[in-house]
Amino acid sequence: MLKNFWYAVEFADQVGRQPKKVTCLGQDFVLYRTEAGMVTCLSDLCVHRGGALSMGSVTGDCIACPYHGWQYDSAGVCVKIPANAEERKIPRKARVDAYPTVERYGMVWAFLGDLPEAQRPPIPVLPEHDDPTFRRVQYEMVIDANYERALENVVDASHTPFVHGTAFGNPDKPGIPDFRIRTGDWSAEADIQLSPPPPKGLWGLLAKRKPRPEYVTVTNGWYLPNLVKLHIRLPIGDLLLYDFNIPLSQDRTLIKIIGYRNFFTGGWADANTRKRIEMILLQDRPVVESQRPELLPFDLSDELHVRSDGLQVAYRRRRAQLIKDGWWVGGDDIITGDVPRRKATIIPSPARRDNPELASAWVHKARNGGATS
Repeated sequence: MLKNFWYAVEFADQVGRQPKKVTCLGQDFVLYRTEAGMVTCLSDLCVHRGGALSMGSVTGDCIACPYHGWQYDSAGVCVKIPANAEERKIPRKARVDAYPTVERYGMVWAFLGDLPEAQRPPIPVLPEHDDPTFRRVQYEMVIDANYERALENVVDASHTPFVHGTAFGNPDKPGIPDFRIRTGDWSAEADIQLSPPPPKGLWGLLAKRKPRPEYVTVTNGWYLPNLVKLHIRLPIGDLLLYDFNIPLSQDRTLIKIIGYRNFFTGGWADANTRKRIEMILLQDRPVVESQRPELLPFDLSDELHVRSDGLQVAYRRRRAQLIKDGWWVGGDDIITGDVPRRKATIIPSPARRDNPELASAWVHKARNGGATS
């Protein structure tokens, strides 16, 4: 799992004044909106006795722990301890990690890492979001597989005739012509020619009026840390799926999808679009969940690659560079409890870097354990 990136952790319309628990990189966070409507993201763990802040309540711009009522502002600083006498000061250690947040493309993004703002990678651009000719839907599903396996599955064009059959691919013509990969510092994408299946159902009604092409151009791409794009150019219009593969843990992934289409743009077609997205995921899920090894190998040579695997190879090479640079969630980010032994992931926030004297001042406890960081 990669830290020091912006992660889209929740659909924006699912976050309000009521605290919302989300999980990413194996760590629990709490989201809520301030009175001005801005989203706050804090570690979901009260520094006092480890209560879950997501079970608490929001007053003004602060969130209160459900256990002893400690209140934290949007910067993670404790501003009230109800049990304290008025003359007692709040300890400087009384704070929790706060993570920068941005609301964009209908998603809440949290920066999970401690890099200064100028050094943070950019949020990927989704140009269709502001295009009035496109209609948007959203969908989500949890799968029991590593997020990188899920990510690579989407950019793997050669699996479509076999996993998706005539629903998405053409088993009679599974060949993949050579394609050129366009790479950037944080992304790679390619235009790939696929033989299309005969269109069916609602979408096939309009397609019957148009000649069936020998090939359709599908744009596949990945955008670090966990976003993949599938752009299908159908005879009736464009369909784009953006998959956010959120690592709940090493072996469990929450897939949140934003779908854009510029055909059948009335709300009456949304349910059909979601049904098609669900069908694709249900076809992929058992295959991805059965892959071994469960985690992507660190060494590129540990799995066999062919020409059509170019996007996956590009991802693994960039990933290897970032691991070398220390961006991998590793031993420094994992703490182990002592009675009984349990592990938990803790992602440092920018406040730890900005306040060196407080870098290890506030406490984190593993679930069912007693370790601290």
